[in-house]
Amino acid sequence: MLTVRLDAEMENFLNTLAEQTQRPKSFFVKNALENYKEDMQDWLEAQTRSNSQDRNLISIEELEKALGH
Repeated sequence: MLTVRLDAEMENFLNTLAEQTQRPKSFFVKNALENYKEDMQDWLEAQTRSNSQDRNLISIEELEKALGH
């Protein structure tokens, strides 16, 4: 179980969204956290790869050439 304090603007938004969609507020909070989790996993993977000693980077010019642009 987790308790989160929201500012008034976010609380009002969440209340309105829940009322208009007939879904519980927790539905939207869980959905938002799942999306954030996926984004953060992607970001962390990109950071790990960019800091790797064996990374294989190419310039934008090399990429465009390889794609025929």
